Amino acid sequence: MNPFLSLCLFIVPIFFLLLKRRSKPSKRLPLPPGSLGIPILSLFGKPTVFIHGQAANKFVFTSDSSTISNQQVASLRALLGERNITELSGEDHKRVRDALVSFLKPECLKQYIEKMDAEVRRHIDMHWEGHQKVTVLPLMKTLTFDIICSLLLGIECGARREILIKCFETLVKGLWSIPINFPFTVYNHGLQATNRIRNIVKDLMREKRVELEQKGASISHQDLITCLLSIGEKNNKEGMSEDEIVHNVVTIMIAGHDTSSILLTFIIRLLANDPTICASVVQEQEKIAKSKASGEWLTWEDLAKMKYTWKVALETLRIVPPVFGGFRKAMKDIEYGGYLIPKGWQIFWVKSMTHMDGDIFQDPSKYDPMRFENQASIPAYCFIPFGAGPRICPGYEFARIETLVTIHYLVTRFTWKLCCTDNGFSRDPTAIPAQGLPIQIVPKKILQK
Repeated sequence: MNPFLSLCLFIVPIFFLLLKRRSKPSKRLPLPPGSLGIPILSLFGKPTVFIHGQAANKFVFTSDSSTISNQQVASLRALLGERNITELSGEDHKRVRDALVSFLKPECLKQYIEKMDAEVRRHIDMHWEGHQKVTVLPLMKTLTFDIICSLLLGIECGARREILIKCFETLVKGLWSIPINFPFTVYNHGLQATNRIRNIVKDLMREKRVELEQKGASISHQDLITCLLSIGEKNNKEGMSEDEIVHNVVTIMIAGHDTSSILLTFIIRLLANDPTICASVVQEQEKIAKSKASGEWLTWEDLAKMKYTWKVALETLRIVPPVFGGFRKAMKDIEYGGYLIPKGWQIFWVKSMTHMDGDIFQDPSKYDPMRFENQASIPAYCFIPFGAGPRICPGYEFARIETLVTIHYLVTRFTWKLCCTDNGFSRDPTAIPAQGLPIQIVPKKILQK
């Protein structure tokens, strides 16, 4: 072929392609405003965009996995396990979520109230009774961990619990660490701790599988691990793999421990700061206490009467959500709010900024439990302490029962006042009150003499 003709055949298509491109205006959107910071010191070394508000929350909780994924930061993913529910999407997410809900749905939780009641009473007798001063946050963490061991793992008091709590504390410290795996790092210690916890859970699974084979369906809901093991044997349903059970048990331990303990701590702080709200809570709880025979357990019907106390809990979650927000990952270039979120960027949705938006909640800084008198009036995706949509936390009802039972026994047995003049709190990354909230406590039986 003539060299000139060959050159023309090569150049002409390129010329028309360039002409076509120049004839169309560029649709490239600007990046979100702000600085990316120093890579190593920024959020785990990746570009991250913060979003908040009703539209942002709806976008996060309703987008499919081809748009944004639920992939967590590297440290969380490694320590919790890649098959945990926060990492899964599509049919895998639905299957695992359905399995967890089979244990955590209200009709099943009714069976666990007595056990939770017993754990709360035992905790108060051991750590509150006979003390003049306590520090609330560490005690609430002890309580919620004991409840997790009893109801979710089926581990009673003893050496195994003690080993587990030490590993658990180390794991929690490593969750938000920089994922550098050297022997002296917090992340490395967290990896070692999570491996020990997984081995304990696997041992429990072997024991409970044998027990399940011997006793059958009658024990299928005695604890979370037994429940998850039994699902695959019922009606030939697809169950969860061993890794999925282990990873999700660890994830629920983390979720149930930090969120509930922080919520309880800040309710106790509120009741010390606001005598009017405290009096209303005490009145509601003492009315229930007086209707019970001595030593009688609380019931599902009793919890249903604690309407004002739960409004106080919801308002606490609005103003001080235990978890600041959550991560997602852009799986493709996304146009959002007139900006471009490039593929691979992290998206961090922020609860607090939505909860304190004056366009959603009137006078948002005011502590007002009655704003939850009619929860249906709050627009969708505006109150998100437990998430929203198909990814709403499956442990919502578990947390409600745990909170109401604990507050019932505390306010009917004690009064308290704050020992710390600093009423602020920090985030690390969960909310932590100054000095862990030290309080002076007085048993009510002394006041009645």
